[in-house]
Amino acid sequence: MSKIITIYTDGACSGNPGPGGWAFILKDGSTETRKAGGNRSTTNNRMELQAVIEAFHHLLRNKAAPDAEAAVFTDSEYVKKGITDWILRWEKNGWKTAGKKPVKNKELWMELRALSLKFAIKWHWIKGHAENPFNNACDEMARREIGKYR
Repeated sequence: MSKIITIYTDGACSGNPGPGGWAFILKDGSTETRKAGGNRSTTNNRMELQAVIEAFHHLLRNKAAPDAEAAVFTDSEYVKKGITDWILRWEKNGWKTAGKKPVKNKELWMELRALSLKFAIKWHWIKGHAENPFNNACDEMARREIGKYR
């Protein structure tokens, strides 16, 4: 049986665009890693994507076991639906939406797609600002990052 690494992510923005923050909590057995960062001028969706991207980069830097599975929990339907459903159509349609408009945040989607192909992933959407302590912690961490840009 392969090892399961659990990842919780969140992104936040004050204004949209405005200063933003991202955060992830990665649980690998008994080890827990918490990381956060931000940007002076960004959007909420970009921070949601960046949180997952940063978590995957962390896994690669720390040489996650090749047979490890990642369970990713996000409160962003944009991220969950984008990576599990929309992205295949975007790629097929030359990175255009169903309405023939350019996909927003294309460079982040392309990076997330490339990273996600390196892992066995199960994507989970969870309700934000609810009873999940890890999602709430990620939200708090991301919001703390926003404060660094005010």
